Amino acid sequence: MAKKRRLIRASVLVAACFSILEGRALAENEQARLEQLKRQIKQVDEDVHRLQQEKRRLSEQLKGIETQYGQVSKSIKRLQADAARLRHALTTISEKIAKTREAIANHKNELESQVRSAHAMGERERLKVIFNQQDPALSSRMLVYYDYLNKARLKKIRLVENKVRALQQLEQEKQKETGLLTVALQQRQREQIELQKVRKERESLVQQLDGLYSSKKSQLARLQEDERKLRQLIAELQKNRDDFPFQEGPDKPFAQLKGQLPWPVHGRLLKKFGSPRSESRWDGVLINAKEGTEIHAVTRGRVVYADWLRGYGLLTIIDHGKGYMTLYAFNQSLYKTEGDWVEAGEVIASVGNSGGRSQASLYFGIRKKGKPENPLKWCRKVRNGRVG
Repeated sequence: MAKKRRLIRASVLVAACFSILEGRALAENEQARLEQLKRQIKQVDEDVHRLQQEKRRLSEQLKGIETQYGQVSKSIKRLQADAARLRHALTTISEKIAKTREAIANHKNELESQVRSAHAMGERERLKVIFNQQDPALSSRMLVYYDYLNKARLKKIRLVENKVRALQQLEQEKQKETGLLTVALQQRQREQIELQKVRKERESLVQQLDGLYSSKKSQLARLQEDERKLRQLIAELQKNRDDFPFQEGPDKPFAQLKGQLPWPVHGRLLKKFGSPRSESRWDGVLINAKEGTEIHAVTRGRVVYADWLRGYGLLTIIDHGKGYMTLYAFNQSLYKTEGDWVEAGEVIASVGNSGGRSQASLYFGIRKKGKPENPLKWCRKVRNGRVG
């Protein structure tokens, strides 16, 4: 009996030992799984951080490329204007040259006629008149006539000389303007090559960014962050704005222009105020227009922001006083800088697709003390889906 009890105790002890060993093994396995999970979490955190850094890097790179693109586009437009001005100047000079040559030819013909007349009369005839004492009155008249012919001949000679000098000067001006035009055209060609290069870089970069924001959730988060930054920017501009008078201009105060404001561009209305935008809402309107189309200020004001902002690209904000502001985004180029005064209808920018967009269009927004207002209620009526 005692032997049997010893065997039972031994069995229990062995079972307890196995149980302890099994529990320890399970605990070690759980600890291993926990450590593996921690490593995975750490790896995910590192991947997320790396992804965020990559997004920030690409966003900054996009800012630089789109800013450069805008500057090159503006430079090309200026060179085009210069080339047009130089062509007009060359046309004007060519017309003056043609008229001067015609005048020289006419003067030469008249001078040749006078020379032939003088030659036909001869110097002897003049001497006869001088020594002719039979009719002193006739002699006096003839001498006056001879003097008149000589003076007329000298006058024509001086006119021809002046016209020849003027022609030489015009030819020099033409040569100079032609040289300037050649330089301007060569520079425009170089700028256009640079523009194509920057455009390809931008397209590649936008594709990379689209890949990083492929999911709807990430797109919405990005959009919400962009909108938050814009609200923050406007709040800072409202807070830091200087008081400046608007009575100096001919335009009415902004509040009195409701329903009368012109549209900044002509084009088709793509998105209305309040339309869905990636599970959010448009707080302005989107107008379709060709890239490079001039954008006009809707009324008088002062530029308080002219720079690149993520999600909105090259952005111009104009303060119109009494808490009213207008916003013009996705621009190709900005023609005004912060602090500039602009009048109603003045060109302030050109239409583009900055901010990483694929289609050229203009975002136009109105703010009253930071809150979005519907541009359709402030601007002239939309006709057949088009504005302007």
